[in-house]
Amino acid sequence: MKPKLRKGVRLTFDKTRDTHVLLFPEGVLVPNATAAAVLSLCDGQSTVEEIATALGSRFRGVRAEDVIDVLTRFSERRVVEWT
Repeated sequence: MKPKLRKGVRLTFDKTRDTHVLLFPEGVLVPNATAAAVLSLCDGQSTVEEIATALGSRFRGVRAEDVIDVLTRFSERRVVEWT
């Protein structure tokens, strides 16, 4: 399965807050740096394993299970969907 941000959801960098924010019709979420890194790779083309591999080149100890945990939380908030 391949995760992607739902229609109307956008990850952007807020210069005022100096952090990434996730904008969606119902509000705003401020993901931590790890979650922002995961969300930035959710393009609907990459699998969880591919996302974990890409993150593994930037961070140590990245596991596909951890990526799934992050994406599951955002899926429950209805900002990520699976294709």
